[in-house]
Parts: sequence; C-alpha cells; structure tokens
Amino acid sequence: MADSVDQDDELFVPAERGSVDELLDHGAHSELDAMRHSTAHVMAEAVLDLFPGTRLGIGPAIQDGFYYDFQVDRPLTPDDLAAIERRMAESIKANHTFVRAEMAPDDGRAFFELRGQPFKVEILDDLAARSTATGAPMPETTTYEHGPFIDLCKGPHVASTGKIGPFKLLAVAGAYWRGDEKRPMLQRVYGTVWNTQAELDQYLWRRAEAKKRDHRKLGVQLDLFSFHDVSPGSAFWHPKGQRIWRTLETAMRELQERRGYQEISTPIIVSERLWRQSGHWDHYAENMFIVESEGQKFSLKPMNCPESTFIYRSKLRSYRDLPLRLNEYGRLHRNERSGTLSGLTRVRHFIQDDAHIYVRPDQLGEEIEALLGEVREAYSWFGLQPRLAFATKPDKAVGDPALWEQAESYIRQALDRTGLPYVVKPKDGTFYAPKIDIYVDDALGREWQCATIQADLTMLPERFDLTYIDEEGKERRPIAIHRAIYGSLERFIGILIEHFAGAFPLWIAPVQAVVVPIADRHIPAAQELAGILRSRGLRVDVDASDNRMQNKIRLAQEQKVPYMVVLGDREIEARTASPRTRAGEQQPAQAWDAFADRLAAEAAARGVG
Repeated sequence: MADSVDQDDELFVPAERGSVDELLDHGAHSELDAMRHSTAHVMAEAVLDLFPGTRLGIGPAIQDGFYYDFQVDRPLTPDDLAAIERRMAESIKANHTFVRAEMAPDDGRAFFELRGQPFKVEILDDLAARSTATGAPMPETTTYEHGPFIDLCKGPHVASTGKIGPFKLLAVAGAYWRGDEKRPMLQRVYGTVWNTQAELDQYLWRRAEAKKRDHRKLGVQLDLFSFHDVSPGSAFWHPKGQRIWRTLETAMRELQERRGYQEISTPIIVSERLWRQSGHWDHYAENMFIVESEGQKFSLKPMNCPESTFIYRSKLRSYRDLPLRLNEYGRLHRNERSGTLSGLTRVRHFIQDDAHIYVRPDQLGEEIEALLGEVREAYSWFGLQPRLAFATKPDKAVGDPALWEQAESYIRQALDRTGLPYVVKPKDGTFYAPKIDIYVDDALGREWQCATIQADLTMLPERFDLTYIDEEGKERRPIAIHRAIYGSLERFIGILIEHFAGAFPLWIAPVQAVVVPIADRHIPAAQELAGILRSRGLRVDVDASDNRMQNKIRLAQEQKVPYMVVLGDREIEARTASPRTRAGEQQPAQAWDAFADRLAAEAAARGVG
C-alpha cells in the first residue's frame, strides 16, 4: 500500500442512491467490482472495530474503487484512515471466507435492530412497505458474513478476504443518507483496490497527476475564470478564458457554415406551458429554475430543443427545405444541487453548441453519418479519438413505441453503414429519443462523455405538430435530430484544461506569443513586432514591465505561453526573432514577417503538435 492519505480530496461522487434496489445493488458486476465491494465490507469491519457504535450506510463498488458511508461520532482524520488500513490488512491476512446467508424478513429486521443499525432497518422496512403495496411476497433478508462482520447485502463477493488485492484508502467526504439533504449527514470513506501493486501504483500516479491538472486550480493560475458565491455554479470568465471560449466557438461556427447551418437565438425565460407540452415539466421540473410573473410560471430554459420548433413553424415547410439545420449557442440554467457543483464540469449556468436538424425520414441516415463526420473532425483539433455508444429506449419514455422502434432502427443502420465500432447501452436514451453518445479519453485515460446525437420522432415532431409538404402535396412529419458536439462549452473547456494540463496547443492558447524587450529602449520595436504578429490574427502580449528578462521568461512559461521572443539590440538591428518554446527549446532566428507567417500557418492548421 502507498503511504499518503488525503483527507480533503474532491473526488467524483457518483449519483446518490435512494431507492431500495439501488441501496441493495452494490455495484459488483465484474470480478474486479466484486473485489472492490468485498474490500468495502472489510473497511466497514475495521471501522466498527475501531469505532464501536458506528451506524453503517451502504458500501458499493464504483469506478476505480469503492466507498462506504458511516455515521461516526466524530470526524475521521488521516490518522484514522491509516489505522483503518492497518486493521483491514489484518482481516485480509486472516483470509476470512465470505459466507452468504438468508434470514426470514422479521428475523433480519430484528437482527440489525439489535445490532444498532438503523439505516439497515430502514432499508428492510422500505422493502416490506413495497411488498405490501405491490402484493409481492417479502424477500428473504440476504447477508454476507466474513470473520466477525455481517452486513445486509445481495453480493456477490470474492471467495475470501485473502483474495483482495493491493488497496489504499483515499479520502473522506460528506454524503447525505439516501442523497437527501434533510436526512443525516454521513462520512463517506473512499478507497481503491486493484489486482496488482503495479495497477495500484499506476492509478495513484494518475490520481496525483489529475490533482496537478485540476482545472479549478489551473483556471486561477492561468487567469482564465473564477467562481463567486453571488452566483453559485456560474463561471465568471476572465479575458484569457473568454479568448479560449471565442476560439472554440469560431472553429465550430466555421464547420457549421460549411455544413449549411443557420444560427438562431431563442429566449432564456419560457412559459411553463411550453415545458408541459414538451414533457420536460413532468420529467425535469425539479432541475429547473422557476420564475413567477403576473400570476404565471416561467422557467429559465434548461435546454434549447422546444424553442426551435417555433422557428420551424414560422412558415410552411416543403420537402425541398429539408434538411433544415438550426444551430444555437443557447444560455441554459439547471438547478443542480450545490453539493454536486464542481468547477466547470458541473455548473448551473452554461452554453451549449446546440443544433436541431429537421430532416425527412429518407435523409436521416445520411445526416447522422455526416454528423459523425463533424464529430471526428472537431475532436481531431484536440487529438481526441471519439468512441460511440448507442443508447436505446428507457423505461420512462414518452411517445408511440412504434416510433421508438423506427428511430432506433434508423440509428442502428446509420451506425452500421459508417463501419465505426460502437457499444449498445440498453435503456440509456433520453425520455424522448434514442441517441448516440460520444466518449473520449483524456491524457490520463479518464473517460468523458461530450457529444450527443439524438433521433427524435416523438417529442418535437408529434407534440409540436411539425409538418412539411411532400412531393405529392401531403403533410408529413419531419424527424428532429438533437445534436451537440462540444456539449457544454464550460465543461468542454474544463476537460481541455486538464487534458493539456493548461499547455494548450497554439491555436487554442489565449496568449500565443509574448515579446520580451530586454530594456526600455527595446519596447517600441517589441510593439512593432507584436503588431506584425497581430496582423496575422495572432494573440500577442508585450511584457513591458520592469521585471528582469529571466523573470519575464519564467512568468511566460508559468502562464504556459507557447512562444517567447526576446528582443535586444542585435535582434532589432537584424529584424529577426529567435523564438523560445514554453518547453525551453531555442528555435533558429527568422525574419519578423517569416516568423509571423509560420505561427499563423501553425495556428490555422489547428494541430496539437
């Protein structure tokens, strides 16, 4: 096991578990998951041993590890985590067998009540209430025992504690019982476990590297953005951050112009009536910011899709008008819980590079293939390789099942024609459409879901009565494609900051070059060179401060500026630039105009090298 323990790390917190099924399903869906869940049980055993009277919550396997929620009488410290690890190591060395057992429901309740475990009793009471409501028989109480420890659990587990691999406890965080802020606050202890020490070491290295790359820290260091309590979950973009924003937006607008998109803008505040008509009010109202005015309810829009239908319906549409590609950089607001907010990657206010494309059924396959081409092109600008997942109809879906089948068939056929590999995610579509989700892995191998392409035959076309006139003069329903490529620009920029560790490729960098005059007399020439670079569309600063030259270079490197150019008497007389890269490489001297042309060409290529 590694040595250090972090108390205050902000880890990814999975979706809170609230239902009985979620509380009992501890995530052991693979051999590694089973080992992680087993390690959570061993951790609970150690906590109970060290802190008698602890009330146990739940302890599932999660991505890259596990956690267990505890109600302990005092806050846990890094020293406590070290003691828990030592106690866990003893249990693993003892090689206790995991034994599954069943109890009658009443016996199970009495067992956990006697042991002072109210959260386990609550789970069993909820099971009993559900059985009464549905008329289904109450299931047996399933437990797993190893050594002195017994827990309410569906399993599975590894054969014995000795099968648990190298592990490490990572952090403590607060978590409300069942994700409800009105319920008790528990202490959630996170850990990780792997099959080999090498895998554990690699994971801990990635985790330490991720802390260095944390976009929240780099965003402050690089003067890109800040957050303030006057508007929680909303970024205040500084000039450098806004330059990144506009650069990404410009690149996407150029791509969309080539593809024949038409840009629109729709209101931020929209009547409740619209959201009821679309179905969002029934499925999403708790995530909306509600506004009341003159006795009417409105909402800050959480998505753009229903509003585009009013532009579609503004005039009669012919089959010749389709596909109609309407894109919008819409400001969206979602009422996320304050405890889930996380820098740029989980916000309440954000902007999407959204588009709604209206097509005839015979155009859908070709349009999806073209959209996948857009995704591949856009992600190539950052050196990212997209991976595809086909998400099908969820249980809580709206609309005609036949239309769902048709939409899923269209998407599957389009995916198959591309020849690109994809995985199927059953029941993971939106409530109104099946979709293609696009995933990328960053420089640390972490997976992010960014782009999405959704084929909607139900929500927009049916609920908003959209039609076009076909070749025979008959009214037909179009298909609406919902698509975003960056997704939330806030989130995408956060991903890019961590992927590149703040050292953006030249074309994205907010400051692409810094000209450093050695003395005050060199400032006019430095301004002249900066003007030549700016005339090529480059973003350039001149450091005319009274800092020493080496300090100026160091500051530019800390700001991760791609190029630094030092100007003294010799360079000014020859009108040459000897650029130095942020990695410290000294490049050959070039004439000012040639240097400007080279950087402009490099930026225009949108490469990552």
